[in-house]
Amino acid sequence: MDKVSGSLTVFFEEPFWVGVFERISDNKLSACKVTFGAEPKDYEIYDFVLRNYYQLRFSPAVATDVKETSRNPKRIQRGVRKQVQNTGIGTKSQQALKLQQEQLKTERKTVSREQRETEKQRQFELKQQKRKEKHRGR
Repeated sequence: MDKVSGSLTVFFEEPFWVGVFERISDNKLSACKVTFGAEPKDYEIYDFVLRNYYQLRFSPAVATDVKETSRNPKRIQRGVRKQVQNTGIGTKSQQALKLQQEQLKTERKTVSREQRETEKQRQFELKQQKRKEKHRGR
């Protein structure tokens, strides 16, 4: 009996989240690409696999070498945890949004500072004009 294995890799490919399904059967590899849009949660991916796996259109099979390695599940889990922690705060899209927010914030600050200074200058000129008018006796 031949061994059949499959894997799903989810990654961010500007501007969407993409999943690549790989299926190895009879030493032949076939793949399928799925676009998710927003970052999918674990339960959303699981639900997607359960509902749509048999409707996926896999590529034609390509011959491949299958490595027979048995890995410790705890080691795999540790590796996954390391990868998740190295990404930093939030996802790439969240980081991009945060950067955009900070840029807009600095722009807003400069614009409001300029408006404040022009208003201050206008008030000052108005005071000077009133002083001159009083001095002239009008």
